[in-house]
Amino acid sequence: MSKLVLTEFLEFRTDSDLLTEAEKKAIQEGEEIYLAGVMQRAGATNGNGRIYPKPILEREVENYQKLVREGRAVGELDHPDSSVVELKNASHLVTEIRMDGDDVIGKIKILDTPAGKTAIGLLKGGVKLGISSRGLGSTRQEAGKTIVQEDFQLVCFDLASEPSTTGAFMLREGKEPNIFTKADKINRLLNDLVK
Repeated sequence: MSKLVLTEFLEFRTDSDLLTEAEKKAIQEGEEIYLAGVMQRAGATNGNGRIYPKPILEREVENYQKLVREGRAVGELDHPDSSVVELKNASHLVTEIRMDGDDVIGKIKILDTPAGKTAIGLLKGGVKLGISSRGLGSTRQEAGKTIVQEDFQLVCFDLASEPSTTGAFMLREGKEPNIFTKADKINRLLNDLVK
């Protein structure tokens, strides 16, 4: 079974209760822009009939927290047709991510990069930006639904513009380059063994 690039969309907001008072103040004073909200949802059928099982999302959130702690959890403005996160296109940094029931919630900080400045311009223009996960994995059909499989690996969260209803894209890719370092793979294996 070949791996696909799997993407999902949810709306992100600057007025979230997840933001600290300091972050809200930085936004009001025009110093920084933070967005927060639900980044992904487990067990629910999305717009394409795809379902992410909760144990898979819990594992991937745990693994992704390492990138967040190390300041490497960047994402792009819009989804590229690749599983590689291009730093030259980085628009934001995920600063927090965690599970809350079936929801993956988190915060991002818009970066002072060309793509980040575009995102800020869109926000100031009234555009509602969404957050969309990007990962590699395979799926299987079960009772008319597409179930994401155990081989799923979360790559990043990208900013995207879509209707505020959940949407999804599935793009078939050729052989994907390995974006995980040896340390990331070891950490992933150790997390799996501990469980």
